[in-house]
Amino acid sequence: NNFRRKEASMRKALIFGMIGVFLVFGSHAWAQKTVRLSIATGGTGAVFYPLGGGMAHIISKYLPYAEATAEVTAASVDNCRLVGARKTELALTNIDAAMDAYRGVDVFKEKLPLRIVASIYQNFMHIVSVEGKGIVKLADLKGKRVSLGAPGGATEVWGIRVLEAQGIDHKKDFRKERLGAGESAGALKDGKIDAYFFGGGIPVPSVMDLAATPGIKVKIIPHDEVIAKMTEKYGPVYARGVIPAKTYPGQDEDVAVTIARVLFICHEKMDEKVVYDILKTLFEHRQELMLVRKEAQYLTIDNQKGEFPLPFHPGAVRFLKEKGLEVK
Repeated sequence: NNFRRKEASMRKALIFGMIGVFLVFGSHAWAQKTVRLSIATGGTGAVFYPLGGGMAHIISKYLPYAEATAEVTAASVDNCRLVGARKTELALTNIDAAMDAYRGVDVFKEKLPLRIVASIYQNFMHIVSVEGKGIVKLADLKGKRVSLGAPGGATEVWGIRVLEAQGIDHKKDFRKERLGAGESAGALKDGKIDAYFFGGGIPVPSVMDLAATPGIKVKIIPHDEVIAKMTEKYGPVYARGVIPAKTYPGQDEDVAVTIARVLFICHEKMDEKVVYDILKTLFEHRQELMLVRKEAQYLTIDNQKGEFPLPFHPGAVRFLKEKGLEVK
């Protein structure tokens, strides 16, 4: 009887021990993924989507309590609206779209409570044509068939401002299409359009694919001459950049273009600790993120310096202050 009682006691102890282990580790595993994060990116033929996917992977892998996913969207303008409506937690966006959203101007009918998590890299405006279309400068776009980017993206906003500074009316001076990066490249390849605009980090996948097509020689149109007028009207949002020769197959010369910052943004009410942890995680694993898209190399403390048209989130401010940088 004593033996049986001892055996029963041992069984109970083992069972309760296993339950305890399960509760401890089970609850820990559950606690690991209590925060679900969605990152609004862009179309699959551009840079935002793979970069956002890489960011989501890093966050999910190294931030114990968070699970992040990248979402295909129409890019910057829509991304600002999604964050403003709290339909997504995080987003990549061009700085011009973020500025307009924060101020409630242009395509935004009200001010959106957006905050910067980080400045990531610079987007380069590509005005893409092919040899044989007779397009070598901005003025040559008049009378042509031109795609200004998908509705809801920053390319359209940015492109219209480039044209405006050149004195070209996008509503009447050419036949306008509104296609995404991949669709635009396909339409240009098929002869359905003569040129297209797309703002992206270099190299842009759709431009690379187009340039690698046998029998096609890509022409990227220089347009840095419009920067002074754009700055006069919109402030220090756009700058001069150069797409180096050989960035794309058949591109033999440097091309001077307009550039604009890409921001990683969130809602002003996002939890401060979560934003701090996200930024810390991305900085700590930047090298791994660079394996997905080389634009991640520009996620540096120095790239958070300068003037921004909207404030940093308190969680980002805390992280950057720890790194010795005072931001607003």
